[in-house]
Amino acid sequence: MKLLLTGAFKYSEEQLNRLKLLGYEIIFVQDERVPLQIDVSDIDAVVCNGLFLYNDINKFKNLKFIQLTSAGLDRVPLDYIKERGIRLFNAKGVYSIPMAEWVILKILEIYKKSRQFYVAQHDHKWEKQRDLLELTDKTAGIIGFGSVGNEIAKRLKAFGVNIIGVGRRQIESDLLDEYYSIDDIDEVLRKSDIMILTIPLTEDTHHLINDHKIEKMKDHSILINVSRGGVIDEVALIEAIQLGKFLGVALDVFEGEPLSKNSPLWGRGNVIVTPHNSFVSDKVNERLFDLGIKNLTSVFKSS
Repeated sequence: MKLLLTGAFKYSEEQLNRLKLLGYEIIFVQDERVPLQIDVSDIDAVVCNGLFLYNDINKFKNLKFIQLTSAGLDRVPLDYIKERGIRLFNAKGVYSIPMAEWVILKILEIYKKSRQFYVAQHDHKWEKQRDLLELTDKTAGIIGFGSVGNEIAKRLKAFGVNIIGVGRRQIESDLLDEYYSIDDIDEVLRKSDIMILTIPLTEDTHHLINDHKIEKMKDHSILINVSRGGVIDEVALIEAIQLGKFLGVALDVFEGEPLSKNSPLWGRGNVIVTPHNSFVSDKVNERLFDLGIKNLTSVFKSS
């Protein structure tokens, strides 16, 4: 059986040997954004991120298994995969902890005005900030209460934050003070001091946060996005930022990546921009490999 690995994930020699012991002939491609120059008709399994954005999945005639290195499913042709009966696995849970830690970091950076202190230190200024905020008793709305949302809620609870979850299906969790359907998101926008987006990007959630939704949010609230850039109407967001709507905005994802050097988001003092990096940690490679080999083993045994 043939297994195609792409450069979306780094493998140690030990990990590659474990894969070979499963009986796979391994083919490695460094850059999945370049159209493949190999015959893919007899490849049985693929571990990738955005491979099928740049390569025609129809050419993978023997494909039975896809392990994504991303949690999102917006980069694969879902209808075609379902029609073919290809077994598809995402990286659910792999990145939840570092993403949750990133969210907490950015909230605290905004509430505790870290940027101002860094600037003062750079300028050798002994300059106090008197209007710092506490997280205690604030209300956070988490839009998309899956694995990432759950890890965020765990950490926010330790700070005494009231948690409102939002999703499509009913969820029971001791971490939640309230839970709303996505259809009732307007009520959550009105209540929340902090809005955190972890919801997957689909046709239904594209530009979920538009000018009308932003208008319903609390003035001087915080908006954080670690899901996909397309969940927010970026034009509407920039306009709201320029009008002083938010205390702070932290964005790890954008409608177009990399973010244009000309984007107004770069130069705003209350906007934190990071390059789709919140998922990175010293432990994610190990988690992803363990998940992938578990799924590959199940497929290998069944075949």
